[in-house]
This record gives sequence, structure tokens and C-alpha cells, in this order.
Amino acid sequence: MVIRQFFILLLLAIGVAHPAFALSKIEASVDRNPVMEGEYFVLNISVDDEIDTGKLDTSALLKDFIVGRTSVSRSTQIMNFDAVKETRWQVLLAPKQKGQLTIPAFTIDGISSAPIPLKVVETGSQPAQMNNLFIDAKVSTDEAYVGQLITYKVKLYLAVELQRGVLSAPVIEGAQIKQIGEDKDGSEIVDGRRYRVIERTYGIIPDLPGQVNIKGATFAGDVLVESQRRGGMFGFNESRPMQAGAPSLTVQVNPAPTSFQGQWLVADLVVLKENFPEDIKEFTVGSPITRTMTLLASNADENSLPDIVQTLPNELKSYPEKPQRQTFVRDAQIVSQYSITSAIVPSKAGTFTLPEVKVPWWNPHLKRQETATLPARTIVVTGGAVTDAPAQASWQANSAADNNDSWMIKVFAALWLITLVAWIITLIAWRRALKKPSAAPTAINTSMSSAQSANIAGLQGLEQACASGDVSRIMLQLQRYFSELQQVPMTLDKIAEQSPQLAQAIQQLQIAAYSAKADANSHTDSANTNSADNNKLTVECAALLNAVKACEHKHSNPKSAPLSPLNPK
Repeated sequence: MVIRQFFILLLLAIGVAHPAFALSKIEASVDRNPVMEGEYFVLNISVDDEIDTGKLDTSALLKDFIVGRTSVSRSTQIMNFDAVKETRWQVLLAPKQKGQLTIPAFTIDGISSAPIPLKVVETGSQPAQMNNLFIDAKVSTDEAYVGQLITYKVKLYLAVELQRGVLSAPVIEGAQIKQIGEDKDGSEIVDGRRYRVIERTYGIIPDLPGQVNIKGATFAGDVLVESQRRGGMFGFNESRPMQAGAPSLTVQVNPAPTSFQGQWLVADLVVLKENFPEDIKEFTVGSPITRTMTLLASNADENSLPDIVQTLPNELKSYPEKPQRQTFVRDAQIVSQYSITSAIVPSKAGTFTLPEVKVPWWNPHLKRQETATLPARTIVVTGGAVTDAPAQASWQANSAADNNDSWMIKVFAALWLITLVAWIITLIAWRRALKKPSAAPTAINTSMSSAQSANIAGLQGLEQACASGDVSRIMLQLQRYFSELQQVPMTLDKIAEQSPQLAQAIQQLQIAAYSAKADANSHTDSANTNSADNNKLTVECAALLNAVKACEHKHSNPKSAPLSPLNPK
């Protein structure tokens, strides 16, 4: 405790003997001399005391220099009870003109630094080895059209280690600009010196004709450079702020030619192609045909690609999905893509032609209008009003999966199986009753009464299914009703054979089911469209019920001939 108090008194005594630190000198230096016109260099200013950083006035530099970012640091070193304090400024400067310039003296608390004579040479006159960091930029063309995609590539060359930094986009008026793709990191050798190169690509789309001025991209950040400590024999890495800018560029933008026909599209190359089921020679009525058309354009913006509209015969109904647009880079070329997928459903049999599709575009190299063409295609459609049984079974499975009703199908299948067992038991009892003449009339009457009750219940179930608007449920209930009516398992194709009116109603419900599926995939939230679809489905359900009741009336009047042998006179 006594020793601790002794040291405290000793430190207080030293503080009295040396009351306070005082500013005694100011030093100013630059990181290189000479420098090039417009090139940034670092001005270092240091004082041997901790002072208020606002005391340094750099306004005198604005006359001959562009003043960039200023960073401040403080340090204190204690050696043998001697404390050395320092306040240091790093100012980023760029000379406005070439020639002999002077960095003026700086004065703080009556202490001044020495002025620094600086030689500024013309841009490009110094060897590239003296450039630790610089930016280069170029555009894909000096002359373009309104709406044309102009590629702007900027490269940041680094001969020192990058600590942190920001590469800003070029500044341009009267045009849209966006970055395309990711940055590329590589290396290049310039005049015998290896540089790390960071490359970035921008897309510029001019909106108006005339001359467009592009103010080059800029970089601002910190790099690590080797510096030698004063009074020492070893070097160390020092963080140093740096800035650089790409040269400004101009592009002449021409208006769209008045002779151009169609929606304006300018690109280096445009291709139109399709994906169609080539392996199918004949298509069936009611079966969807999937067709995908794709428009590819080189060096064009995805939003400038026009919508593709296909004109079809009245016997072919089209259900298009939402178009897809994207932009990607392939073989150093920017490619934009527009694709649309449609389901074409034929309503009648015959031979039909899908007309050719044309997309006009402007070739800026040849300065003429060209056309991307998709040739016409002929298809053959066969079949009647109803598709074949395998296709129908596939439709039922797909529809149930799309509507998440697989559990309902299993329930109906179980009920159908139970009903089938009940039918078999009833038939066995009925046949046994035939062997007993005295009990036959009662057994037959009971069986007929049960069948009539089952028919009434089945018809009510079908009406409820139609009221729900679920096409999959309607089809299942229809099969169940006719199976009960005929007392044998009935498929849709067998049901359709009962009458032409019933076959037409089943076909319209199949088309309505696929139409509802296509509308659900198309992300279209239109109240008018939904209302129209509901009205159409209501009409088709009414037609189905009328056709079913007509068949029911036909089967509800059995002939009396089979009963005569049971009642001999």
C-alpha cells in the first residue's frame, strides 16, 4: 500500500513538472510527386499534439484542387514515461489543371507548415506502373436507337490490396440504367504490371433521341499500401483512402424509323421458336394440346419484347398461362427471353391450321426491318363428342389431384363397393324368389320399390353435386347414379351411349373442367371472368340434369312381358 501511494505521488509530481502538452510543429507531405491531371493523391498533415480536428482549415485547397474525403486519426505513445501524441489528417486531392501548383501552408495555434510545390503532368504521360488504382469504361456502340440496349462495361484496376470500397454506377439523364449479371473478378497485365480487375456490366436504355452524356462510374474506398515508419527500418501496411473515376462518354441516339411496321423492337438478333408435341400425329377431341412459344432477342431489354398473340380457328380453344420474361448472359452476350405456354383444346374433329406467327424487329447494324417467323402448322383431330376411356380415367385422376379431392374419391369408391355388394345380395334374393311362385310377387314389388328409392336418392345426390359446381364430384355422382339405375358398373363412355343429348352434356362438362384448371393457373383475378364461368357451368349442369331425367323416364317404364310367365292364367 505504501509503495502504491509513493508511485501516485511521483506521477503527480511529474504532472506538475510537465504541466501540459503543447503544439510545437506541423508537418505536411504528399504520397507522390509529380501527379497526373485529374488523378487523386493523398495529402498527409500531422501535428504533435491532440487538438480539435476543426482547427485545420483546408478551404485554400479549393482553388486548384478537388477536395475529396478527409479522414482523421489520433495516437499516443509512451516510452520511458515520455508521452508522444499525434493528430493526423489524410486529405484526398485531385489537381484541376496541369502545370506547377503549390499546396499552401497550414496554420494552427500560430504554428505553420511548409508549403509544398507540386508538379502536375498531362493525363497519360506517366507510366502505368505509377497507377496503383484506376478505372476504365467503354460502351458497346457510339450510335444507337431509342429503346436499344447499350452495354456499359466498367473495369476497376487494383495494384494494391483492397480493404473496402464502393463502385458507383454511371450517371446519365434521359435513359434507364440497371446492372446486368454479377461482378467478375480476374486479373490482367498492363505494361508488365499485374492488376486485379473487377468488371461490372450495366445496361443503358435511352428513352429520348439526341445526344446522351454518360458521366463515368466512380470508385471510393480504402486500400492497403506499404509505408515505412519514420525512424524505423521496417515497413508496414497502411490504410489509405483513394478515389477514381472513369472517363465520360457520349452516345448519339436516333429515333425509331417512320418506315417501321409493328411494335418497335430493336436488337442484334431475334429468334422465334416453339415447343410442340411432334411425336403425336393425331389429336383427340377434348384432349389439350400444350404449345410453348419462345421469343429470344440478343442485346435487348426483356420489357421491350412484345406479347405474342396466336390466332386460332373457332374449333380450337386456347387457354394461355401467364407469360414469363427473363434476362441472362450467354457467351458474353445479353439475351432476353419471352415465353408463353398455352393449352389448345379442340372441340370438333377435322384438319386445322395453326397460322404462322410473325414478330417484326429492327436490325441496328444493317439499319433495316426484319421479321422473326414461326411457320404455320397443320394438325389432325379425330374422335367424336367423348374422349376414349383411358383418357377419361387420366382426366379424372388429374382433376382430382389438382382439386385436392383424392380423399373424396376414395370415400365414393368405398360407397360404390358397398352398393355393389348390396346389389349382388339383392340379385341373389331375387333369383331365389323366382323359384317360389307364391312369394314372387311380393319379392318383386319389394325389389322394385328399393330400386326406385335408390334412383331417387341417386338423382338427389346428382342435383346436389351440380349445385356445388365441382365438376369432379358431378362426374363421380353421375357414374354412381347410372350404375344404380342399370344395376351394372357404368363408365362415362357407356353413359354417353345412352343418348346424344347426354353425350353432349358430358363433353361440355369436360371442357369446363379443363377451362377452370387453366384459369386457376393463369393468376387472373377477374370478377367478371369468374361470374361468366359460373353461369356457363350452371347452364351445362342444367342440360346434364335434363338429359339424365330423360334417360330415367325411359328406364322407369319397363315392359310387362317378363312378368306374364309368373302369373299364368
